[in-house]
Amino acid sequence: MKPFTITSRLEVYDSLDELDAHVQELMHKAIEVRNNAYAPYSQFKVGAAVQLANGEMILGSNQENASYPSGLCAERTAVYAAGANYPNEKVKAIAISAKSMKHRIISPVPPCGACRQALVEYEVKQDEAIELYFMGETGKVIKADSVKDLLPLVFDNSCL
Repeated sequence: MKPFTITSRLEVYDSLDELDAHVQELMHKAIEVRNNAYAPYSQFKVGAAVQLANGEMILGSNQENASYPSGLCAERTAVYAAGANYPNEKVKAIAISAKSMKHRIISPVPPCGACRQALVEYEVKQDEAIELYFMGETGKVIKADSVKDLLPLVFDNSCL
C-alpha cells in the first residue's frame, strides 16, 4: 500500500465586506435571486450568480417539485442557463447563498455533490478553473479557487 494524500486550499472571509467589489456584487445578486427560489417543501432557498468572461451575469435559484428528484438546484439552474445562452463563454466565478425558512444559517453552505459534478464539467470543458464563493444567509464566505478543491477526484470525460 502507498499512502495517498488529497489537499484542498480554501479561503475564509469573515464577511462580504472583505471581498473585492466585483465579488461582492456577484454575491449580492446570489442573495437577491435566492428570494425567487421555489422551495415550498424544503423551505431551503438557494441563489446562485454566475460570472462569465464576457461580463454577463447569469442568475439561478433552486426550483423544487412535489416529485423531489424533478427539482433543480440554483447552481445548476444558473450554469445550465449560461451554457444554453452563452455556449462559448467561459465561466469565471459563481457565488452561492443559502437561506432556510426554518432557522438562521450563518455557516457557509457549499454546493451539493450533483452541483459539484456539473460545475466541474464546465471546468473541464473550458480547461480553466471556476472560482466559487459560498455563504449561508449571512456571515462567513468561503472561496475555492476551483471546483476541484471541493471535488478533488473528479469523474470526467477521461474516465469514459
